[in-house]
Amino acid sequence: MVSSVRATVAALRRGELTATSQVEELARRLDGLTPAEHGLSHLDLDAAYSAAMLIDAVPPAHRSRLHGVLMPIKDLSNVAGMPTTSGSARRARLAHHNDVVVEELLAEGVIIPGKSAAAELGLTIYTEPPGLAFPDNPLWPGRTPAGSSGGAAVLVARGILPAAHASDGGGSIRVPAAACGVVGFKPSAPQLAAQGFITRTVDDAAFLHGHPVGVGPRRRIGVLAEPLFAEAEVDDLMLAALTSAASVLASAGHEVVAVDPYPQAAETFAAFRTIFTAKLVGLRGPTEGIVAWLRAHGRAVTRSQFAEATAHAAALPSLLAVNWGVDAIVTPMTTTAAPPPIGYFTDLEPEENFLAQTRWSPWGSLFNMSGRGAISVPWTVAGGPPVGVHLGSITLDDASLLQLAGELER
Repeated sequence: MVSSVRATVAALRRGELTATSQVEELARRLDGLTPAEHGLSHLDLDAAYSAAMLIDAVPPAHRSRLHGVLMPIKDLSNVAGMPTTSGSARRARLAHHNDVVVEELLAEGVIIPGKSAAAELGLTIYTEPPGLAFPDNPLWPGRTPAGSSGGAAVLVARGILPAAHASDGGGSIRVPAAACGVVGFKPSAPQLAAQGFITRTVDDAAFLHGHPVGVGPRRRIGVLAEPLFAEAEVDDLMLAALTSAASVLASAGHEVVAVDPYPQAAETFAAFRTIFTAKLVGLRGPTEGIVAWLRAHGRAVTRSQFAEATAHAAALPSLLAVNWGVDAIVTPMTTTAAPPPIGYFTDLEPEENFLAQTRWSPWGSLFNMSGRGAISVPWTVAGGPPVGVHLGSITLDDASLLQLAGELER
């Protein structure tokens, strides 16, 4: 198994690798690791090996684009024959059908060896699924790998696989990627949630989404150091990383300008909370802690409040483009370099828990609201693991944003 999705596909096409050898190598890499260490909530190597044998039997001329790539699925999506826990042991059920994203990946030739650990219902930017193992951060032992795609980030950061499926409704791809020192790309998508991947490189993110990565035209880029959606102190290390990234972009010929929070930021965050919590209105059964608190907020949302929030989201791309006058903005992904310890958020009362999450990552949900693409790129800093530099589109399509991120990575 090689460390790049693109290189893996090339090696499979040349016959230097087989799908079955990939599964065998995965088994070796997982040997001796606990669920907390590998980040998987479910593993079925026998099913993966059987699928790999079928994949290997496909003639080269009929092989799909991602033929033989191993791809764990975030444990919020259904994979037929595997349990879906939705991030809680009490929510576990056997799936009898594949979700759309799973069908698409299978059609591309992907092999699914299991499910990656997720936060309960994908609602938090930490991954501590009740009744299941809490994944541990490979770069910061004892600290959260973030969430809600925490298991996916652990798998990639530990080098077990070069990529893992993930999803992002408020930073859930980008924050764990930042916390674990890997790449997290949220593609453009309406209504908050986007399906994507956590990868080791920007090139692999582009490859998985079918976009080229090269050098694009010169852009106007805003640098935003001040938190958008919460009052919080930003670590000097994060500010230094932001300054360094901005300098690299300027050296590449882009016009780099400082920008301030836009005047309607508080309105945007209120609208985000309205839309984010309203999806829980129909959630049945017992809930507790942060999930119960969020559901209560969702049930208090009126139709007029929801309509106003969605109208604000629809107008947001134009509002940002006019206010900032840039093609993209660059920010830190989180306010601190070191992720909080496991248990930090859950030890807080639900309202303070929600606010603490926002203080830790007060920029990410902007791009869920605007529907634009955004990406966290690992940035080397002195004296510790890499931190996440966050690049978000204001006017760019996904391919152009990935080109810009590729320049940062290089």
